[in-house]
Amino acid sequence: MANTPPITLTFAGSDPSGGAGLQADLMTFASMGCHGLTVITAITVQDTLGIENILPIEAEWISDQARQVLEDMPVSAFKVGMIGSIENIAAIAEIMADYPDIPLIVDPVLSSGRGDEISSEDMTRALLELLIPQATLITPNSLEARRLTIDDQDEELNLDSCATKLLSTGCEYALITGTHENTPKVLNTLYGHNGIIRQDSWKRLPGSYHGSGCTLSAAITAMLAHGLPIETAVKEAQDYTWESLAAGFRPGMGQFLPDRFFWAQDADGEEDGES
Repeated sequence: MANTPPITLTFAGSDPSGGAGLQADLMTFASMGCHGLTVITAITVQDTLGIENILPIEAEWISDQARQVLEDMPVSAFKVGMIGSIENIAAIAEIMADYPDIPLIVDPVLSSGRGDEISSEDMTRALLELLIPQATLITPNSLEARRLTIDDQDEELNLDSCATKLLSTGCEYALITGTHENTPKVLNTLYGHNGIIRQDSWKRLPGSYHGSGCTLSAAITAMLAHGLPIETAVKEAQDYTWESLAAGFRPGMGQFLPDRFFWAQDADGEEDGES
């Protein structure tokens, strides 16, 4: 139907705080004009302070969830966030192999904002071997990029070298974000196989945010689903994410949450349509 919005599918864990995970992805997809589908990879016990526990969904359920909706609706772009287990990585990789022409965004969620471990070393290796090689774009922060590229013989690599090593696995592009770097502004760099494609710098905002990485990767997924080229999609998604963070709010005792519907707020800050 002509009025059907682009359809996006996220493989992600459920976050009961609504700050990250599939809840963040769905809000971002909707905010950017897409219809979001979900495959739940894990159930978490978490709030704005951090993650207390993770229950991975069985791999067979991952496959069944995905196959059911994929046989029913055409997906324009995929996103993968928290996966939960090695078996789930293998299941998702097998599914993605059947859709090589559809953009795949992989956000390698290795730990929470507080530092809670989400991915074991074995899971990280499986991610590098099975899923990242199929990705159109991966979106690690600088800490994740270093963790993904270090081995027993390596010293810590600079971010340009990290990007080169990640791209050598087979993914097409890598966007390494600089939130965790000690720089005056946040510097995000998009790399391709011929080197740096674009760099964007952003004013550092006070506080820390729960779900910022999910928001960025979901926004890129949405922009690719709308048919934008990768460089434009990355720029538009960064604009959207920064605005979401700048309008963020702190509903609990922990991190701020992005306001993914910042554009829906009244320009004068007034409610109920009054002017």
